[in-house]
Amino acid sequence: MMNELVYRGAVELAGLLRSREVSAVEVLEAHLEQIDRLNPLVNAVVTIDEDGARAAAAEADRKLAAGLAPGPLHGLPVSFKDTARTAGMRTTFGHPRHADFVPDFNDLHVQRILDAGAIRVGKTNVPEYAAGSHTFNRLFGTTRNPYDPTKSAGGSSGGAAAALASGFQPIADGSDMGGSLRNPASFCNVVGLRPTPGMVPNTDGGNVFFPLGVAGPMGRTAEDTALLFSAMRGATPDDPFSVFPVEQGHTGEPSPQDFAGLRIAYAPTLGGRIPVAREVLDVLDPQAKALAELGAHVEIDCPDLDGSDEVFRVLRAASFHAAWGDDLDAEPGLFNHFLSGNIRDGAGLSGRDVFRAEEGMTRLIRKAAEFFTRYDLVIAPASQLAPFDADLEYPTEIEGQQLDSYLDWMRAPYLFTPLGLPALSVPAGFTPSGLPVGLQMVGARGSDVRLLRLASAFEQLSSCSAVRPQGAAVL
Repeated sequence: MMNELVYRGAVELAGLLRSREVSAVEVLEAHLEQIDRLNPLVNAVVTIDEDGARAAAAEADRKLAAGLAPGPLHGLPVSFKDTARTAGMRTTFGHPRHADFVPDFNDLHVQRILDAGAIRVGKTNVPEYAAGSHTFNRLFGTTRNPYDPTKSAGGSSGGAAAALASGFQPIADGSDMGGSLRNPASFCNVVGLRPTPGMVPNTDGGNVFFPLGVAGPMGRTAEDTALLFSAMRGATPDDPFSVFPVEQGHTGEPSPQDFAGLRIAYAPTLGGRIPVAREVLDVLDPQAKALAELGAHVEIDCPDLDGSDEVFRVLRAASFHAAWGDDLDAEPGLFNHFLSGNIRDGAGLSGRDVFRAEEGMTRLIRKAAEFFTRYDLVIAPASQLAPFDADLEYPTEIEGQQLDSYLDWMRAPYLFTPLGLPALSVPAGFTPSGLPVGLQMVGARGSDVRLLRLASAFEQLSSCSAVRPQGAAVL
């Protein structure tokens, strides 16, 4: 029963817990055993509090036995991303200078997940300050892919994605500026949703006006991701741009027939803007064809992304310089060379540059709104290549095209970021060598719930979400 529990879906497991067919203590012990067995291989969980988790699980069982109403995440174990502040638990941001930092409060989304009944276990690994889509840092080292531990798990929510795929937890939180939920989901055969900005309030950083970074949910399936999303979302006075989500009136179970009649734009190379590995397109092209065979109207098309690269890079660099520019000036060796370079890029920007980037983002948002009067959904690669060697800092070429920086290989997800739309990665298939490939699905602003429903319908078509890591004798 113990090993069986770690791959039960979050929705199913929550039901078993509420009905007391299993206890929170039993569920926790199964997951702790899985972490103990496999975490030395994948390095996904970097801080753990077994005693605290056991006490919380026992208390959850006591409350249920006493007749108290359980929350929607009752008894589900979760380790939080190591950039999310967790009261009383070390939070390092993937940097040695925070090796002993213990916050005295929870970030809002963390508190909401705990209030919904989840059991806090530990923290999941990140790149330094979550800057990048390959998870390694000087404090904890590299997180490896459960499907092949010689490969990257992606990032920056790489520890979270690897923990899900490895059976360490049934749900995971993450964050996404340029693909940090979507890229690791693609690499680890799980689902990661970047919500519409405002769905999950932006109260954890120092600037509620910054539109690029959002917190969001991950799960092994879209259904499980939706369960976590329901606990994380909702307006708060701390963020004037936060919104109460409006539920779409869907009835019945998701089905592949949900795609019949949908107008779908397929953007395999984002309108020729990015190189994409042939083995990735060999997975995605048949899926686009399968949707057409279900009755969807699939056309090769792409939203207007002109200027999106510059908007993203300018606003990202400006935010990095605002956050860490003084620290870099005082101690030039404090950050890794990727982050140092981005901070210095920000130092060269003027207020006019930032304002022009915001104007560019405004244009992109308006063009996207017009695009979604003609289409219901965009599908595209979630990553431009399959998981690469974990010992690389970043890929330097795709299909013979040289990449100039560590950001270049991440453009498939981040070019959509300035459009202010919900986007997710859902498992779509595997390369001939058994490496996962995710399909990016992008919807109109505010269509997060509908997007998760379509992802759930797609899972029935592709049947990839149920494939567990096998190739490296992980299980």
